[in-house]
Amino acid sequence: MASRLLHRLRHALASDGPGEAAAAAAAAGPEAEPFPESSELEDDDAEGLSSRLSGTLSFTSAEDDDDCDDDDDDNDGEASPDSLSPGDAASGEDAERSPPPDGQRGGQLLARQLQDFWKKSRNTLVPQRLLFEVTNANVVKDPPSKYVLYTLAVMGPGQSDGQPAQISRRYSDFERLNRNLQRQFRGPMAAISFPRKRLRRNFTAETIARRSRAFEQFLGHLQAVPELRHAPDLQDFFVLPELRRAQSLTCTGLYREALALWANAWQLQAQLDTPFGPDRPLLTLAGLAVCHQELENPAEARTFCEKALQLLGDKTPHPFLAPFLEAHIRLSWRLGLDKRQSEAQLQALQEAGLTPTPPPSLKELLIKEVLD
Repeated sequence: MASRLLHRLRHALASDGPGEAAAAAAAAGPEAEPFPESSELEDDDAEGLSSRLSGTLSFTSAEDDDDCDDDDDDNDGEASPDSLSPGDAASGEDAERSPPPDGQRGGQLLARQLQDFWKKSRNTLVPQRLLFEVTNANVVKDPPSKYVLYTLAVMGPGQSDGQPAQISRRYSDFERLNRNLQRQFRGPMAAISFPRKRLRRNFTAETIARRSRAFEQFLGHLQAVPELRHAPDLQDFFVLPELRRAQSLTCTGLYREALALWANAWQLQAQLDTPFGPDRPLLTLAGLAVCHQELENPAEARTFCEKALQLLGDKTPHPFLAPFLEAHIRLSWRLGLDKRQSEAQLQALQEAGLTPTPPPSLKELLIKEVLD
């Protein structure tokens, strides 16, 4: 692609003649940048070409883009080995707002063709639903291993108040996600690249900064493609580690620490807004209810029980239904609130033989639940 466009550009410039080319250069002003030499536009250097024309695609704000410019090795826009692929970079909108200099007809031809490509590629994307920002990156020494733990804030569109949900993942977690998605979605993943492994200098500030930026873009691209956004592996990447840690802390009686993880997992599921099915949200609500109950917050525990009962509705009896009803009855009695509807529903389940008498508690069910 790059070689064909360069060939047309050369013919366009050659047809103008040296005199006209010189006049055009003078008209462009002293700040006009010369077009890259052919040695900079080899077929395998599409990365540099797209960066010179459009900049690097980023899902952060304009201020963040300015801050991230220092991560590049040089100013000509050539991407580092850890940056995203040129196909991703070429889908940005910056180039459309920056017309080519006057007098460069070949450059105008090149820009028009790239703009057509960008318009077509945008038809396969959806408006971005989430923003990702690496807020911290720590080098963790866990002998005999050593790795970088990246903490990402997950923010919904327009979110300005409240604490954003957070996840902490290492490079191997991102790599496993990329490998699974590449195997299952070859077509949609063809345009999405991933920072490759390095044999050396994995713990330098430069490498960590570049990977942080690449991970933000990687997750942003996945969220922009509907087929990938709903992939079970992507949902597991965001939520499953938090649920497992929260369940483990709850089983060991560390309710305050577990409560923070359950709350973060609930916020993540609400922001992702994808069809998890009822099991994980119900498990999360059970964890929130149990921790609040153990921490002597009955009103909050009852609130989460009511949310779970609303989620269950009138569907076929779920294993969590009777435990939530039983917990709601106990908490309502403790708070002096109406419990008659929950009592009638639980009695109907017991008379139909759909749940034992008494039903298992939420805590028992939470401990026994296997998270796959």
